[in-house]
Amino acid sequence: MQDIKQLTVNAIRVLSATAIEKAKSGHPGLPLGAAPIGYSIFTNMTFNPKNPAFDNRDRFVLSAGHGSMLLYSLLHLFGYKVSTDDLKDFRQLGAKTAGHPEYGVCPGVETSTGPLGQGFANAVGMAIAETHLAEKFNKENFNIVDHHTFVFCGDGCMQEGIEYEAASLAGHLKLGKLIAIYDDNNITIEGNTNITFTEDVAKRHEALGWQVLKVSDATDINALNRAIKKAKAQTEKPTLIIVKSVIGYGSPLAGSANCHGAPLGEQNVEELRKTLGWEYAPFTVPEEVYAHCKKTARKGAKIERAWKALFSEYEKAYPELASEYKAYKNPDLSSLLENEDLWKFEKEDATRGHGSTVLNKIANLFPNIVGGSADLAPTNKSYMKGLGDYSAENRLGRNFHFGIREHAMCAITNGMYLYGMLLPYCATFAIFSDYMKNAMRMTALMELPIPFILTHDSIGVGEDGPTHQPIEQLAGLRSMPNMKVFRPADGVETAAAWISALTGKQPTCLFLSRQTLPNIDGTSKNALKGGYTVVDTANPQVILMATGSELSLAVKAQKVLEQEGIRARVVSMPCMEEFDKQSAKYIESVLPKSVKARIAIEAAATMPWYKYVGLDGKVIGMESFGASAPAKELFNKFGFTVENIVNSAKELLNK
Repeated sequence: MQDIKQLTVNAIRVLSATAIEKAKSGHPGLPLGAAPIGYSIFTNMTFNPKNPAFDNRDRFVLSAGHGSMLLYSLLHLFGYKVSTDDLKDFRQLGAKTAGHPEYGVCPGVETSTGPLGQGFANAVGMAIAETHLAEKFNKENFNIVDHHTFVFCGDGCMQEGIEYEAASLAGHLKLGKLIAIYDDNNITIEGNTNITFTEDVAKRHEALGWQVLKVSDATDINALNRAIKKAKAQTEKPTLIIVKSVIGYGSPLAGSANCHGAPLGEQNVEELRKTLGWEYAPFTVPEEVYAHCKKTARKGAKIERAWKALFSEYEKAYPELASEYKAYKNPDLSSLLENEDLWKFEKEDATRGHGSTVLNKIANLFPNIVGGSADLAPTNKSYMKGLGDYSAENRLGRNFHFGIREHAMCAITNGMYLYGMLLPYCATFAIFSDYMKNAMRMTALMELPIPFILTHDSIGVGEDGPTHQPIEQLAGLRSMPNMKVFRPADGVETAAAWISALTGKQPTCLFLSRQTLPNIDGTSKNALKGGYTVVDTANPQVILMATGSELSLAVKAQKVLEQEGIRARVVSMPCMEEFDKQSAKYIESVLPKSVKARIAIEAAATMPWYKYVGLDGKVIGMESFGASAPAKELFNKFGFTVENIVNSAKELLNK
C-alpha cells in the first residue's frame, strides 16, 4: 500500500493527465514529472484556502504556466474553490481552469502566467514588496509582514532573457525570502535542451548572488523538504533549488518531448494508471488524500487566526501604524479628482517636467506610491524627491533603481502591484517600451492600474536620431486591449493623465515630451474625458485634432485660419481610450458628424487616427522613421508646421 504522501503525488499526476486528456489539449509532461515538487512546495507553504487573500500568506507563482494542471490539481486537493467539475472543464470556455493560469479567474492564482519568465519576474516583485512593507510596518514582537515567495520555473523560463534580468536584480537586492524551484527536466518542445542550452545554471545564479541547492531526484520528497527548509533558513540571498525530474514520469512517453505539449492519448493514460497503481475512476480521489491535504489547510487557517490576533494587539500598541496599514490596503484615490493644487501650473515646461511635479505632489499624499526607472530617472523625471532609494540596506526607500532591465522592470512592477498594498509605477523612454511590451501586455490582460511613464515621446527627441524616436509605439500601445495611452499637451493635461492613471482600473501609458511646451489656454479637467474642445467657433468648417506637442501648433493654425475667414475648431485628444468611452451625445458634441473636413496632427504613426478623420479627412503624421537633427528642424522637415496645417485645411475645404 502506498504511503499517503505518494498517494497524494499520484493523485496530482492522474488528475492532471486525465483533465488534459478530456480537454484533448494541454501539457501533461510537467505535472507528471513535477508533482512531487508541487506537493512539497504546498506542504511547506502558509496559506488558507478559505481565504486565499490572507495578508500574510506565502505567495506561489507558477512561472512555467503551461503546466497549469499541476497548479489546478494542487488547488483542488488542498481545498481551494476549484471543484472536480472545474478540473473536468479544463481549457473550456468560461472555465476557472484556463489553459494558462489567469489572475482574478481562479482562486489561488496570484498572477497570470504563460509567457515564460514573466512569472519569475513577478515573484521578484512580490518579494521586493514583502521586504518594503515589512520594514515599514513590523515592530519588535509584531512581525505583521513575514512570509516567503515561491516561484516554480522550467527550462523555458531559464532561457528567457527576462529571467536573467530579474534574477540579477534579486541577487543584488538580497531577497532572502524568495525561493525559486527549477524543474530541470532537460526537455523543451523541440527536444532535449542540449541542442541549445548547455550553460551551468547553478554557476550563473551563484554569480548573481543566489544560494543554489540541488535535489538529484524529484521523487525524493524528503530531499525536497530539506532543500526548502534550508532555503528558508537563508535570509541574505534568494535561493534557487535545482530539481532533476523526468518529464511525463510514469507514462510510456516519460523523458520524451512528445509529452511536453500534447495529451498522452487514452492508451498512454491507461498505462500511466497501471504504472502508478491507480485503480480509482477518472476524477476520483480517495478521501484519505483530501484529509491529508486538509491538514496543511487547517494549519494555514490556524496561522491566519493567530495573525489576526497579533494584528489586534498591534492596533493597540501602534494605532497609527495599524491605521496606515489599512489605508495601504484600501487607498482612497478619489480625493485626487478634487485636489486643486494638482492643476496649478505657472511656468512652461516639458510634460516630463510637469509629470515630475504632479508625481511628487501625489507621492507626498499617498505613502504607498513607489516606483522607479530603468536607469533613466534623471532624464525621464520619475524620481520622488526626498523619499529615499530602496536597496538591500534601505528597504524603506520608495525610489527603485531597476538598472537597464526594462523587460524585468515592468514584470517586477506587476508583481509589486499583485502583492497588494503598494501603488507602483515604472519609467523609461517611450522607444524602450518595446523592451517592456510583453510584460505590459500582461499588465493589461490582468487589468492592473499601473502607470507607465514613457518620456521622449516623438521625433522631438531630436539629435538622438531614429533609433530613439518613437514612431509606431503610440499606435501599438493604443491597439492593446485594456491599455490607456495619454499624451498630454501641457501641465493641466499631464495632471489629468496622472489622476486618470491612478483612479482608473487599467494600466496607463503617460507619453511625455522631452522638449518644453507652452501652457495652452483652453486645456482643462475635461482632458479626463480623453478628448474635448480647446478652441471653438460657431458652426466650424474644419476640425483640427492633436495631442502633445502638436496641440499648440493646431491652436496657432486655428488663429491663422480664423484671420482668413475659415472657422476651425481645435480638439485635444490626449487619450483615445477615454474618449471612446464617452456617450454618443458627448462624442457628437466634440466631433459632429456634419463636419467632414478633419485633420489630425501627431508626430507618430498615422494609423490610429483614421477612425476619427474618416475618408474625407487627413492625418499629418509619420510615415517613416525620423532622423538625427534638432527637434525644430525635424518638425519642419516632416510637416509639423502651422503653415502645413493651414494649407491642409484649405485643401480639404476646396475638394
